[in-house]
Amino acid sequence: MTAKKLLVSACLIGGLSASAAQAEKWNMPTPYGDANLPTQIAYEFAEEVKAKTNGAMSITVHSGASLIEHPEIPRAVKTGQVQLGEVFIGIMGNTHPVFKHDNIPFLATTYDDAEKLWAATKPELEKQLAKEGMQLLYTVPWPAQSLYTKIPVNTLADLKGLKMRAYSPSTSRLADLMGTTPVTIQVPEIPQAFSTGIVDAMITSPSTGVNGQAWDYLGHYNAINAWIPKNIVVVNSRAFKRLDKSMQDALVEAAANAEAKGWKGVRVKATEDTQSLAEHGITVTEPSAELVQELKQIGEVMIKEWQDEAPEEVSAILNQYNQ
Repeated sequence: MTAKKLLVSACLIGGLSASAAQAEKWNMPTPYGDANLPTQIAYEFAEEVKAKTNGAMSITVHSGASLIEHPEIPRAVKTGQVQLGEVFIGIMGNTHPVFKHDNIPFLATTYDDAEKLWAATKPELEKQLAKEGMQLLYTVPWPAQSLYTKIPVNTLADLKGLKMRAYSPSTSRLADLMGTTPVTIQVPEIPQAFSTGIVDAMITSPSTGVNGQAWDYLGHYNAINAWIPKNIVVVNSRAFKRLDKSMQDALVEAAANAEAKGWKGVRVKATEDTQSLAEHGITVTEPSAELVQELKQIGEVMIKEWQDEAPEEVSAILNQYNQ
């Protein structure tokens, strides 16, 4: 082989080695199953990143808490065990009160108001994530949270003494104020928890009810539309900074598209899944005026308690939201 050919061959091998070194294979744990809108969007997000980087970046989505249990996902991202992950915002409520913003009942009960609350909260939430070594990529909202029970409910007195599923600090507090006993149950455990009498009631989305076939273990869905929670997808800050600029841009652009899909898709999903509950035999009702009034009073208590936890930050969020 001539000296010239040797040089060309060496350059080609060097270029291939550099490309291989730059290839990124990331893992993304998510807490929910493949039938859920946030998980479907996560898969689309991963495919878009792969396409935008011409395959140089590959994100493997691990759905249904198959890789890491839901409560451990923020820590896994923070410590670099995984590069990015999806988490229900409210589950981070013990980290800082800002993460409780969309688990406060009757603060934002429409999708337009929920988007407005998110815009008011996002800067402070990003600041708190940065302290934990994480960076926000995108959010996906859930349908409005409503009340599932085995019995009809017209007032809070009908719930007194029941065991209520909780999944965050705020929902535990809500269960207390409703006169029920909070029991922490994650989504995959819901059917068994109801079937074995561990819980008697829950407040969650119509999507969670459909995906868990709630008609097998309860009979009533009261559309109280208490709040509209969200998932966030976060990335380890150091992992993000190590990427070259083109990969960073691909992640950010795909994340923006994912968030837009979420806010559009949730409105459709909420209608479809509520209808599906009714079609499978669950009695879907609107809350009585008395129940609405009782729940709004609880909401006022929880807003005040939330504000007391972090007066400066929460007051700023509420002032911006109420403008």
